[in-house]
Amino acid sequence: MKKYILLLALGFSSSVAQSQEISDAMRYAQDNLNGTARFRAMGGAFGALGGDLSSLNVNPAGSAVFTNNQMALTLSNFDTKNKSNYFGSTTSEKNNSFDLNQAGAVFVFNNRNSNSNWKKISLGVNYENTTNFDNGIFSAGTNPNNSIDQYFLSHANNANNGAPIPQQFVNREPGESISDLYSFLGSNLPNNQYPNLNGFAAQQAMIAFYNQGFIIDATDINDPNSSYFSNVPAGGNYYQKNSIYSTGYNGKLSFNAATSYKDKLYIGLNLNSHFTDFHKSSTFYEENNAPLTADYTVTNLRFENDLYTYGTGFSFQLGAIAKVSDEIRLGLAYESSTWYKLNDELSQKLVAVSSATNLDNTNDVVDPQVVNIYEPYKLQTPSKLTGSFAYVFGKSGLLSVDYAIKDYSNTKFKPENDSYFNSLNSDMSSTLDTTGELRIGAEYKIEALSLRAGYRYEQSPYKNSVTIGDLTGYSAGLGYSFGSTKLDLAYSYAKRNSQQGFFNQGFTDGASIDAINNNVSVTLLFEL
Repeated sequence: MKKYILLLALGFSSSVAQSQEISDAMRYAQDNLNGTARFRAMGGAFGALGGDLSSLNVNPAGSAVFTNNQMALTLSNFDTKNKSNYFGSTTSEKNNSFDLNQAGAVFVFNNRNSNSNWKKISLGVNYENTTNFDNGIFSAGTNPNNSIDQYFLSHANNANNGAPIPQQFVNREPGESISDLYSFLGSNLPNNQYPNLNGFAAQQAMIAFYNQGFIIDATDINDPNSSYFSNVPAGGNYYQKNSIYSTGYNGKLSFNAATSYKDKLYIGLNLNSHFTDFHKSSTFYEENNAPLTADYTVTNLRFENDLYTYGTGFSFQLGAIAKVSDEIRLGLAYESSTWYKLNDELSQKLVAVSSATNLDNTNDVVDPQVVNIYEPYKLQTPSKLTGSFAYVFGKSGLLSVDYAIKDYSNTKFKPENDSYFNSLNSDMSSTLDTTGELRIGAEYKIEALSLRAGYRYEQSPYKNSVTIGDLTGYSAGLGYSFGSTKLDLAYSYAKRNSQQGFFNQGFTDGASIDAINNNVSVTLLFEL
């Protein structure tokens, strides 16, 4: 009780400290190829073409290319396979989901004044599931060097502005439950006395401490500012498993307006509403076969984290398409940053088994049954500039190329005067890079049948090109026109490798992941 009275007297913030990472920002900053089947089949290279509802997400001027009213619905099957390599051990995990990927309509209003150079106005609305978060990754192998104890020790020994966390924050007082202390740390740190002690870091040290998880202990129990050591045997050869399963979506609803000047220049604007719902459950397991001693040591443990993120955002787009000749089209489009307002909720559980010679095993279960509800925060993703070229072969076919530039180092968490966000933004500025994305699409028509193909290449957003690697994708499809009704089918393939640590500090070992995405989309289009 003395602890609570002291902190109340000193004054403290009732907000929960942040726990975001760079990977959380990348979840929303990176683009994915989604949309109508025609759009996907041609690699998304529509910046100078228009005439497709998903082309509005590249260049909003594209709606003015439509000659009549249209409505489209797209259903997609997402198939993801993640192949993991962790210290030479290979595992794989597959996930398959089905979703309404796109729905929208465009309405064209022709100018009846034949003397006006402004030929028409188009208004459109389009929804797209820009990211399907349904995914699963499983990694397993024997780590020859490092245990997860380094994650807990890193927080315990360094979270207090580079110094150890005082023992008063990891030791329970008489009558105080694990839930009480866990909730207290998350709600009351940092405070005036400990302005640099992050509440999340204190929680990590507390659940692993001797009286809770038994993974770490104080070097000197009589020193209130003692450093900490591990109860996990040294020596390496730790068998470890890490599983991550996620569900959810990132949706985008675009309201579009565009106009045509002499049917040679098309200009458009999008106002975009974003909404996201993301749920990730991760479980890390570790065991060791170190010889038992007379003192208890940790033989195996399981650490569970459950994250729920939800929120909304806003962005806008400006674009123009120039019809240079009957064959050549040029496009230029700007997509602003997306300004998100997000909310995070996190719950944790730790189970550790300890053994000693001639003694029964002990099972320490640390389940606070507390959900950390963090203060809402803001995320600003980088803007993007896209230049496009298309060559139209009369009514028989076309070739289209888009090239986009995005500077991921401009990604920012806000408020920027928050010390944690300021440090994280600095890390992103030095770690992330400016990238280029190339999209190529082609279409060939044989009467009512259209044959399509596409290619996509996107550079890594990281300077090291390892944390997240380059992406390469291929696509193909066909469409058939029944007059006022059209049916399109597309298949797309994309591959990208990554190597991200299981945890963001202390214990940063991770698996090399080869992610392969296969997508089949069907679009039904009606001319109204």
